[in-house]
Amino acid sequence: MSADGFNQVTNQIPIIFCVGLAAHDYVFGLDPMPSTPSKHSARSFAESGGGGAANFAVAIARLGGQACLLTRLGDDPIGDVIIKDLVQEGVDCTQIKRFSGCRSSLSAVLVDGAGERMIINYRDQTLPLDPTWMPVPVPHRHVVLADSCWPEGALHMLRLARAQGCIALLDGDVPGVSREEMQAATMIAFSKEGLSDTVGFEGLEKGLRDVARFTDARLLVTDGAQGCYWLEGDDFCHLPAFPVTALDGLGAGDVFHGALALALAEQQDLAQAIRFASAAAAIKVSRFGGRSGAPTRQELEQFLNAHA
Repeated sequence: MSADGFNQVTNQIPIIFCVGLAAHDYVFGLDPMPSTPSKHSARSFAESGGGGAANFAVAIARLGGQACLLTRLGDDPIGDVIIKDLVQEGVDCTQIKRFSGCRSSLSAVLVDGAGERMIINYRDQTLPLDPTWMPVPVPHRHVVLADSCWPEGALHMLRLARAQGCIALLDGDVPGVSREEMQAATMIAFSKEGLSDTVGFEGLEKGLRDVARFTDARLLVTDGAQGCYWLEGDDFCHLPAFPVTALDGLGAGDVFHGALALALAEQQDLAQAIRFASAAAAIKVSRFGGRSGAPTRQELEQFLNAHA
């Protein structure tokens, strides 16, 4: 791999295997967030592809990277819609596994005036759990980025990636990330909530240092408008969030993870990669409509230049 992150043999940045959930989202904008079981009127509505792994893949493709989605779908109309949308975004869907008689995932998403969200997700519990159909990552050709919505798939691919010497990045946003997944990863990017659910909350620094006692993965945690924190050796580092007006936080964490994986594939150092990913997430937060607000590479570079 050369210094600019390209594979010298293929002249390409590594393909990023995005492992986990793909869904279709119905997004309702409401102000304020409903708190009573009655009828409520939405001020806006949008349909968008969703699911952590699918959102990773779209973010990567829009930023000029190569993303291959590894997910399970039903053989149903929602699955057709999910794949059609992803193909239009430039995501490689050839490794998606579809199962007859099963239903694809969908979500109802409520977003209030401050960009906070409530997600009601349906996942078919009859979808087979076996992950062994997925391809083996190849050193210098692949990076693995996994959510924990399908723990068996995440653990399988993270272990393969580590064994092959590939980057194995775990999204630590889902409550109850297993110790096995954390030990298989070479890097874990938690949300504040995910870190708290994993080790209990006594502060971000203590939380990361607690995780570091049982994994050698590099560790970082995002905290919304407060920015991103990470461990660099013995140092606890911080990058403040970019100042934007938050309209919709749906998918922002997924865009962060996708952009982070791409930056690492390009061999940006960790601080550069976090700044790159934070900027991508900031742009997305400023736009309504879930992952449809993910930026292009040109938009991201213009944003970074404007915030130099």
